Amino acid sequence: MTLELIIFIAAILFGILLYWRESKSNKIYRTLNKIMYSKELQMSPHSTKGFIYEQNFLMRLVYISLLFIVAILISKLFLPIEIATIQLFVSSIVGTLIGTYLAGFILKSSKVIEAQSETLEDVVQNTLNKGKDVFEDLKNKDNKAIEVAKEEIKEEPEVEKKSARERLKDKGLM
Repeated sequence: MTLELIIFIAAILFGILLYWRESKSNKIYRTLNKIMYSKELQMSPHSTKGFIYEQNFLMRLVYISLLFIVAILISKLFLPIEIATIQLFVSSIVGTLIGTYLAGFILKSSKVIEAQSETLEDVVQNTLNKGKDVFEDLKNKDNKAIEVAKEEIKEEPEVEKKSARERLKDKGLM
């Protein structure tokens, strides 16, 4: 179980590394595309699509599975150690897929943050200025409200009101 967990975490990091590398350059995918397809069917020179980068889930799963099948076959040929291959195979594939999606999320969010960093700074600055203005208004309003309340108290002395019993006596009902 410990070995599977270690391989799973390493596979997540491997998936992040794979996605990041393909987002920078897709030379291997472009080379295989030129070998496999005729000129009319080859990908455009401006396309950034790779084995993992800008692929849907099924194609990512196929390419990652092929990569790990080749790696397991090579390791079985050269290493005489017998280990539980299926569990490690599955955890490495799932970890790599999770890593690629995690890397995609990180790269896309960093691009959005870079694009909106200037507007974000302006929004934060405006919010801080508005907050300071509101705070100063509250300070000034409190002082003005206290002064207005004191003036009202001084201007309007309360007249003693008759009790309910006295009013009923005045009307002759009691």
